[in-house]
Amino acid sequence: MTVVRAETTKAIHGERHFAAPETIRDVVIGMSDGLTVPFALAAGISGAIAASHIVVTAGVAELAAGAISMGLGGFLAAQTDAEHYESEVQREEREVDEMPDAERFEVASIFRSYGLEAAEAEKVTAELVKDRKRWIDFMMRFELGLEKPNRRRAPISAITIGGSYVVGGLIPLVPYMIVPDSTHGLYISCVITAVALGVFGAAKGRATGVSWLRSATQTVVIGGAAAAVAFALARLVAGA
Repeated sequence: MTVVRAETTKAIHGERHFAAPETIRDVVIGMSDGLTVPFALAAGISGAIAASHIVVTAGVAELAAGAISMGLGGFLAAQTDAEHYESEVQREEREVDEMPDAERFEVASIFRSYGLEAAEAEKVTAELVKDRKRWIDFMMRFELGLEKPNRRRAPISAITIGGSYVVGGLIPLVPYMIVPDSTHGLYISCVITAVALGVFGAAKGRATGVSWLRSATQTVVIGGAAAAVAFALARLVAGA
């Protein structure tokens, strides 16, 4: 008698997902504004002021103020998200304690919306509601669509957005630091800023798993349009 042993091999399924979405979001917010606002300011006043060092001084002052403002905005936004989540958790806890039948019905309705039969939905619901914390977490995610934020995220968000703003804002100012004539500095700054927007867009696309070419093109077009509008307003103010 011959025994045949069949060996089964399991293919390792590697999945690539978008990691650290909050960090990427903060970098995008800070970098995109940093590449456009200081560029527009410097470009706007370069037509009225020939000396590049004055343009640089104004640009650095705006860079500092903008980084602080953007960082503070990121801090408050992250803190507000955490506070909003906590208030919703408290509301769900009260509803679970005061009207459990209604909350159980909502849980079963959510399961039915995913295609479960009524009997199956009731059975899964009965198991879920045995754990109060898991019950509330389920309602937060599937009823309200809220993910628990990291309360320590606020200062990290502030630093990330503010730092990205500074890094992005220095790029269009570098030509004015090197070239003494602001007009020539403007031409170089336009080219460098456009290239930086393209590189930034491509990197963003790679990080988020979308087409790097489409992301780069989109970033250049949108960033260029924003910079053009801000440039026109800055020139209008500078010439007034």
